[in-house]
Amino acid sequence: MGQTLTEKILDDHLVEGELETGEEIGIEIDQVLTQDTTGTLVWLQFEALDLNEVQTELAAQYCDHQTYQFDFKNTDDHRFLRSAAGTFGAHFSRPGNGICHNVHKENFAAPGKTMLGSDSHTPTPGGLGELAIGAGGLDVAVAMGGGAYYIEMPEVVEVRLEGELGEWATAKDVILEMLRRLTVKGGVGKIFEYTGPGVETLSVPERTTITNMGTELGATSSIFPTGENTKDYLERLGRGDEYVELSPDEDADYDDRITIDLSEIEPLIAEPSMPDNVVPVREAAGVDVDQVIIGSCTNGAYEDILPAAKMLEGREIDKKTEMIVAPGSKQASEMLAREGWTAEMMAAGVNFSEATCGACIGIGHVPASDSVSLRTFNRNFEGRSGIENDSVYLCSPEVATAAALAGEIVDPRNLAEELGDLEDPGFEMPDEYVGVSGSDLIAPDEAVDDGLVKGPNIGDVPLKDPLDADIEGPALLKMSDNITTDHIIPATQDILMYRSNIPKLSEFTLSRVDESFAQRALDSDGGFLVAGENYGQGSSREHAALCPMYLGVEGVLARSFARIHKANLFNFGLLPLTVDEETYERIEEGDDIAIVDDVAEAVRSGKEEFTVRVNDEWEASAFLDASERERRILADGGKLTHVKQQHDEGGQAPADD
Repeated sequence: MGQTLTEKILDDHLVEGELETGEEIGIEIDQVLTQDTTGTLVWLQFEALDLNEVQTELAAQYCDHQTYQFDFKNTDDHRFLRSAAGTFGAHFSRPGNGICHNVHKENFAAPGKTMLGSDSHTPTPGGLGELAIGAGGLDVAVAMGGGAYYIEMPEVVEVRLEGELGEWATAKDVILEMLRRLTVKGGVGKIFEYTGPGVETLSVPERTTITNMGTELGATSSIFPTGENTKDYLERLGRGDEYVELSPDEDADYDDRITIDLSEIEPLIAEPSMPDNVVPVREAAGVDVDQVIIGSCTNGAYEDILPAAKMLEGREIDKKTEMIVAPGSKQASEMLAREGWTAEMMAAGVNFSEATCGACIGIGHVPASDSVSLRTFNRNFEGRSGIENDSVYLCSPEVATAAALAGEIVDPRNLAEELGDLEDPGFEMPDEYVGVSGSDLIAPDEAVDDGLVKGPNIGDVPLKDPLDADIEGPALLKMSDNITTDHIIPATQDILMYRSNIPKLSEFTLSRVDESFAQRALDSDGGFLVAGENYGQGSSREHAALCPMYLGVEGVLARSFARIHKANLFNFGLLPLTVDEETYERIEEGDDIAIVDDVAEAVRSGKEEFTVRVNDEWEASAFLDASERERRILADGGKLTHVKQQHDEGGQAPADD
């Protein structure tokens, strides 16, 4: 039986385990990336592991979230990140150079490579045939030090593309269609591998839009085969020598198959406040729009903004609608400016932002109260835009621009018919990519710092004690389904400025759910979180596990967990137990919960079923799904403690097995 493309790349990088679905495997990592909201902890953990040099083929540190540097804490973090990159041997992308995924795609992503990134949208280069996976920062630090990355072998699902996109339909609509069909939980434990004749009709930038937003499905990663379009794209970037032809075997065996006829795709839109709340644009038409933003790592490339510029040529946006363009990279900004499109859009009433993630996480361009915002982003979780009870829609640049022109949500096909002279701008790539990203990338041999520079807001990484035999405490908070990492640790600028100051950052833990939580957790000296399905979806932000640990939380009882967050819970020594629906419904906030078993011994011995006693009145079963390696990490109090302990005993850091 032949291999899928995913299996070929994994097999080529396999260091432990077998490629059997559900079995834990360890793989070698070629490239790592991190960004400014997660990077400070990555490098502090790298330092804490007593590592002194990057061991992967390439490491890149980007500053893309808090580039406006509202406070000295942001600027100090960026200075620290530059010094860490220089000290340990990573590339450094200066603030304003662009979003990590876009800049990495332009400069480093390559077919056949493996990459681990401390950002959930790391799978973006899958459009180039790179197998890229998002992970918590501690996993990235260990991989960067030469350790294997361990993961449960995902199911590999074939997404067969047939036909060709019609007028006004885009790659964004393809991934929205996937979300409409599968929901935000439909990709958990899966890698989506795109195949079929429709693949060759999509350029690499279109493919990376799809692989980027595959994260919203909960997928481990998404990947496309390479071919002439991949080779052509790399040549336009001046990196043609990095091309490698990659494809699955003809007799590859997939775990499942989905078929999408591209010719049947129409303009779609995700209504508030979840990326899978997808309907045809025509069904949402008529809603007044106050704000339109084109950009983000999903749709911030030159090729994404150019159609909007063409649609706006010689026109003006509606007087009651504000429109912002936030390019994904400075290279995209420069190319648009050199070709005159920036001036054209400004004349139409568009404002330009720095190349940053900012608005996507509520840092800048926060919508007004009781307003509607159309965005080409990947997430519209409630409150993520920076204001509670927001009304954010997700769509393609073409749909967003049509709304800016009309002042309301409108199917661009209908707007074109109404205006008479508006044509589908189509998809266009430049003959070659030019830009300033090279001057804003500092290579390891160009480092300007020879030691770590830590400002007063940069602290140490807290460690957790090993698991006790007895774990008990109150149900500190009971939550519903689909709690995101933005709920656990909000990403707004006033909070994330403390990302390297865990005692301060922890004060905001779950504040969007219950403002009193952090203090109650500290006062209780232990306890549990209770949650519904898909707990911890969204960002790879390990702070969402680290801060509850710092507050004394011992474990989480949930119906199910998002992949990256569950790994982060192991990494910081929190017990992730799943419970059935009846148990979840019966537990009330404030109930006294005790794990009846000798927890430390049970975890180490491989016990899967635990007995939970509630209020000394009733008992239920809870289950621990963990590999032997994860159990050792959990029992030792988390990955950092575990690795340091191994190193102190004479092992070779950063092995974590």
